Amino acid sequence: MAVLDWSQCPAVESIPGKVGGAWVFKDTRMPVATVFENLQDMSVDEVMEQYDVTREQIEAVLEFVAKSLRAAPALTSVDKKDRFLAAVEKGIAAAERGEFVEEEEMDARIERLFKP
Repeated sequence: MAVLDWSQCPAVESIPGKVGGAWVFKDTRMPVATVFENLQDMSVDEVMEQYDVTREQIEAVLEFVAKSLRAAPALTSVDKKDRFLAAVEKGIAAAERGEFVEEEEMDARIERLFKP
């Protein structure tokens, strides 16, 4: 899987000494990783309420991730890229409806997606 270059995401920042240098939403102390970890079990609205982040902040980060993954070298095959992006869009839609897949199942799906 591609490593994301968070320095290219305008919605986040990493400042030495601020939350241990973790990538946080700009002008906050909220780590981006915390939001992603909780989107497994919570709706976007619940994350917004619990962690005091805005829908715009979450969407900006999700858009950055999607854009980065579209450009990932592992997705050079148009067929695989199209399949992967369709799967990401389907997953985001399911998450917005409050539907989630266990981590092991997600790993298996990703593995199948990248098989030749």
